[in-house]
Amino acid sequence: MCGRYAATLPPEQMAELFRLLNRIEMVPRFNIAPTQPVVAIWEEAGRREAHFARWGLVPRWVKDPREFPLLVNARVETMAEKPAFRDALKHGRCIIPASGYYEWHTGPDKKKQPYYITYADGRPMALAGLYATWVGPEGEEIDSVATITVPTNNQLSVIHDRMPAILDGEAMERWLNVRDVRAEEARQLALPLPDNVLSYRPVSTRVNSAAVDEPSLIEEVTPGLAEPTAPVRRKAAGAGAQLDLF
Repeated sequence: MCGRYAATLPPEQMAELFRLLNRIEMVPRFNIAPTQPVVAIWEEAGRREAHFARWGLVPRWVKDPREFPLLVNARVETMAEKPAFRDALKHGRCIIPASGYYEWHTGPDKKKQPYYITYADGRPMALAGLYATWVGPEGEEIDSVATITVPTNNQLSVIHDRMPAILDGEAMERWLNVRDVRAEEARQLALPLPDNVLSYRPVSTRVNSAAVDEPSLIEEVTPGLAEPTAPVRRKAAGAGAQLDLF
């Protein structure tokens, strides 16, 4: 599964790379966690724009988000049938820009070692996602997203059995095209990447704390060595009413 990621792409480069009609300001983030605001991209009425959205999908039909489970990931095998994801797969497909993501490997001693996973050539990622807009009793609107996970490829199976669906090129374009690409066709775009397209490295266990958000988290470490534990606390950009509801 994908439960943490980094996003460091400058706004102007994001707008150019993903052909956005707007720019959205967000400081570089190195440890984005569920329930936090994230940048997501979707098309609506022919306009491709970036939005802030809560990571943790809240379907439109939910009465009280506080009583609804946290839906961070949607499994590709079941998202077309699950009521929470079914409509979003048809009408609410999005991508979440990322520089890389974290995954934890559980060793024989039951200790968990985090790894930071990126494209081997360092280019930005487009994580496949689903979004929904929840409308509250006072008319307030909250956008929220979930990332999509697929079975891992052989290369990454030594770390975990799941990985996020990462889209590129024509697959990304078709995923965002909810007007012409139907849900079943879109589902088939969410596939594991081929082996050797990605690279990974062990990183500090300090990433376990969502309160720590600094560039050193993505640097390679030697597993098992003592590491500093003092967290660096930072208020997430884009926070505010979006998080207050939950």
